[in-house]
Amino acid sequence: MSASPETAAGTVVRSALESMGAEGRARVLASVARRFSDLDLAEEMVQEAMVQALRTWGRDGVPEVPEAWLITAAKRRGIDTLRRDQARARLIPRLGALQERDPGSGSVADPADEVLSRDFSPVPDERLGLFFACAHPVLKPEERIALTLRFLAGLSTAEVAHGLLVPVPTMQQRLVRAKRRIRALGISFDVPSRELLPERLAAVQRVVYLLFAEGFARSGGQAHVRDDLTEEAIRLAKVLHQLMPGSAEAAGLLGLLLLTQARRPARTDEAGRPIPLAEQDRSRWDGQLIAEGLALAERAASAPGAGAYAIQAAIAAVHAEAADVESTDWSQIAVLYRMLESYEPNPVVRLGRAVAWGRARGMQEGLAQLEDLVGDPALERFRPFHIARALTLEEAGDFAAAGAAYRRALELPGNEAESEFLSLALLGVQNAQK
Repeated sequence: MSASPETAAGTVVRSALESMGAEGRARVLASVARRFSDLDLAEEMVQEAMVQALRTWGRDGVPEVPEAWLITAAKRRGIDTLRRDQARARLIPRLGALQERDPGSGSVADPADEVLSRDFSPVPDERLGLFFACAHPVLKPEERIALTLRFLAGLSTAEVAHGLLVPVPTMQQRLVRAKRRIRALGISFDVPSRELLPERLAAVQRVVYLLFAEGFARSGGQAHVRDDLTEEAIRLAKVLHQLMPGSAEAAGLLGLLLLTQARRPARTDEAGRPIPLAEQDRSRWDGQLIAEGLALAERAASAPGAGAYAIQAAIAAVHAEAADVESTDWSQIAVLYRMLESYEPNPVVRLGRAVAWGRARGMQEGLAQLEDLVGDPALERFRPFHIARALTLEEAGDFAAAGAAYRRALELPGNEAESEFLSLALLGVQNAQK
C-alpha cells in the first residue's frame, strides 16, 4: 500500500530538515542570535520556524535554500515576539533597524527567494567567522568556549562538559549564565574586524581543538570516532593557519591535528574497537599527513610566540618519527609535557606527563606519578585516566589493580566501542589472575 501524499510530503520535509545536520542548525541559530543578541530567544524562534517549515514545506515544497528560509522565518517571528513581549522591552530599540531590513511581518510566502545581506567579513569562512563572533571579550573565557561548542559547533551539553572536564550540571549552569550575560549586555554576534582577531584567537583555537578531540574519541554514542568532526576541525584549523600565517600557535594547532589524524587508519580494529597506541600497526599511519604535520610542527617550534599548541605538535611529532613505542624518545616527551604544564596546568597534561615519565624512567615511577593523580575530582570523572592507569598496571603485572581500574572506567560515560574494548581487557586480566 503506497503512502498518502500528506505522509510522503511530511517524509520529504523531515528528510530535508535532518539533512541540514547539527552544523546547518547551528548556522541558522547563530544567524538569528546575531540579529537579536539573545540565545534563548533565538533558540525558541528557530524551533518555531522548524515547526512552521513542517507545515509550509509540506504544502508548498522544500525551498531551494532551506537555511535561508528558516533564518528569515525565525527572524520575523522574533520581531513579532519582541513587539508583544514587554519583559524584553529593552530590545525594542533594535526593532527599528530590523524592520528596515524586513518591513513585512506576516506569513512567509517564500523566504528562500530573499537575498540575505552579508557584511564583509575578514574571516574567509562563515562558520569560523561565527566562532570569532562568539568569542566576545566581555564573556569569560570558559563561557566563550562553551557557548561556541554548544550552539555553533553543534555539540551536546554532555559533550561540551566532557571536553571541559566539568560535570554536566555545572556546564548547564555555565551556559545559562553566559546567555544571561549576552542578553543583559546586548552583545552582538558580529564578526570582529581583522585587528581584533588575535585577541579572540585563543578561544577559537580551543574550540577547534575540542571539536577534534570529541571526534577523535567520542564521549558517548556507539562508534569510537566521528570522522566528520575531526575532518571539520582540520578544515577550520587550515583556515586559521591561512588567516594568520605568521602565528606559531595556528601552525602548531594544524600540525598537531594532522599528526594525530595520521594514526586514524590504525586506531580501530575491524569491529570498530580502539587499538592502544602501543599495539597499532604504524605502517598504516598516513605518511602524507605525517610529512605535512612535521613541517608545521617544526615551523611552529621556531616561530615567535610558540605556546601550548606548538608544544603539543612537538609531542605528536616525536611519536610520528618513532618506529615503535619502545624506540620512542619518551624522555623528550616527558620534558615537553613539563613545558606544556607551564602553559596549561591541568590534570590531563599531568596525566600525559605521568605516562611519558613511566615509559622513560620505568613502570614503577610512572605508576607512582599516576597514583599521585588519584583523587583529582576532574580525573576521577575522566574515563581516559582510568584506562591509562589500567593499561599501566596491567603492563606492570598488577592484574588485580588493573581489573579495578578497568571496572572504574566502565562505570563512567563513554562510547560503546570503547566499552567493548574495556570489557574484553577486563576479561583478559581476570583470566591472567587465575
